[in-house]
Amino acid sequence: MNWVKIIATVVITSVLHINMQAQSLKNARDWGIPIGVLKPGKLNSITDVTGVTVGHSTVKKGDSVNTGVTVIIPHQGNIFQQKVPAAVYTGNGFGKLAGSTQVNELGNIETPIVLTNTLSVPAAMNGLISYTLAQAGNEKISSVNAVVGETNDGFLNDIRGRHVTEQNVLTAIQSATPNKVMEGAIGAGTGTVCFGFKGGIGSSSRKLPASLGGYTIGVLVQSNFGGVLTIDGVAVGAYLQNFSFSNELLNNVDGSCMIVVATDAPLDHRNLMRLAKRAMLGLGRTGGIASNGSGDYVIAFSTAEQNRVLHQTNNLPKPLLNLPNDATSPLFMAAIEATEEAIVNSLLAATETIGFKGNKVAALPIQQLMPLFLKEKK
Repeated sequence: MNWVKIIATVVITSVLHINMQAQSLKNARDWGIPIGVLKPGKLNSITDVTGVTVGHSTVKKGDSVNTGVTVIIPHQGNIFQQKVPAAVYTGNGFGKLAGSTQVNELGNIETPIVLTNTLSVPAAMNGLISYTLAQAGNEKISSVNAVVGETNDGFLNDIRGRHVTEQNVLTAIQSATPNKVMEGAIGAGTGTVCFGFKGGIGSSSRKLPASLGGYTIGVLVQSNFGGVLTIDGVAVGAYLQNFSFSNELLNNVDGSCMIVVATDAPLDHRNLMRLAKRAMLGLGRTGGIASNGSGDYVIAFSTAEQNRVLHQTNNLPKPLLNLPNDATSPLFMAAIEATEEAIVNSLLAATETIGFKGNKVAALPIQQLMPLFLKEKK
């Protein structure tokens, strides 16, 4: 028996196992960083809100094209015919959130929500319009309020090439599932940069205890902004000396953050607006500064079935469920925690990317940072 070979095999297998374990550590909780105090949902994802599905279409061509589409679908019926209560809050308005004025005027959303890059908003709108017009029951409609948000991924992506197509939107919709959201450099997060590191798509959720209503809050983010990164109260950006304005490379902190908040709690437009505002506090807890050129928007919607807004009505009053103001505070706290964790997850799941004109953005060096979190626990 060749013991040298056996020992070598055991060592190699152990190393591979450790490497595989490291590769599987994709979010904050996997790394032993439980952000906040409320419990996450089963998947710790926006899809913990029953009926919500998410799909991606990633567009990569060589190093120069790194972009895509992410779609959030509030329920599995015809959304135009059964609209959902919604609100849009603007943290900083340097952006192109198509459809936002009608959402706030009428208090509802009538299409899936699409996230993409800045110059692909028109293509994404075309995709949503085509999808809506083609649905059974929509044969006579002549107006569609397509909701499309964006961030600028031009550092890693040939954004002027406008590589996202209408078909990418339809593909993302067709691929949408209720499974745990795939995070990191995927879909609309393929080419984004956050706090000087590779950003992307991130998600998280919170499930309130029965004593507080038992409601679920889910958040999905497209992170592409700057500031001084803080993770669960630990000053990561300062430790790494990698933060906005710390050197010429990082002086441009402009970008954007799209935040989508879903809940099954019966909230009307007014309280969804209040909920959306709290998500910006979650962005602030990560060290985001909502800079001058950053488009920071929050789209919040409720999936409560009784409160869906029917496209065809008899013009008679409709009874609605509406959570009292005094019962909203736990939801506010849940939205803050889930937003903070979703942003952190978008960083932890992202990988180093070489993009347009050879520009390179490194992944957050989480292994290097773990001693900081262990120290905090002592």
